[in-house]
Amino acid sequence: MAALIESNVNHLKETLVHMWQLIIAQMEKARQTVITGDKNLIPEIKFNEKRVDAFELKLDMDCENTLMLKNPVAVDLRFVVSALKINYNLERIGDYAHGIAKIMDKLNTAIPESVLEQTHLLEMFYTAQTMLQEAYDAFETMDRNKVKSLFETDKKLDRYDKESNAIIAGIIDGKPSLSTESVLDILLIMKKLERTGDHVLNIAEELVFYFDADTIKHSKLDKKDSLPII
Repeated sequence: MAALIESNVNHLKETLVHMWQLIIAQMEKARQTVITGDKNLIPEIKFNEKRVDAFELKLDMDCENTLMLKNPVAVDLRFVVSALKINYNLERIGDYAHGIAKIMDKLNTAIPESVLEQTHLLEMFYTAQTMLQEAYDAFETMDRNKVKSLFETDKKLDRYDKESNAIIAGIIDGKPSLSTESVLDILLIMKKLERTGDHVLNIAEELVFYFDADTIKHSKLDKKDSLPII
């Protein structure tokens, strides 16, 4: 029975890794679309969104079957419970990448470099993508230090988000070459990137639970705090 549970858990891990890698790729394609204004990647992003949804459904069913039929315990149980929640958060991040692609699809022109600089859009992409990759690396290596660093990194996205409304208002007042609707669409992209960071922190919380059987809330984890190691 133990060998069967181990086999099921390993299968879940492999599926979760494949989904995670797909989400990382989706976000990178969304970034390339924003940088270049090239819409050639958009059909691929839209197609892969269906794959993301398929992964989510499969992981949900496999996790539920493992819980109900295999009765995992201890670290295996923690992993399956965490995998269910990580799966949900990855799917939401995939939705944001897809949403960014849809926004770029309706824009009539590339985002001017000056607007990219004013909005810190590329920095937000870099920060969100770095968090997503580091969470993946932490999962693969069970690296607690990488998990802890995510909470500090997310503060950059929060800072950009707090400044976003004023930045967008200033761009509109400056009568840019983009329409007001397009500038507001850029604000939506910024919001999606900030929410991506929030979902990565949700994943980080699940990794702490999986690694150490501990429950934390990211809003209460200060830089001085340390993660317990059991």
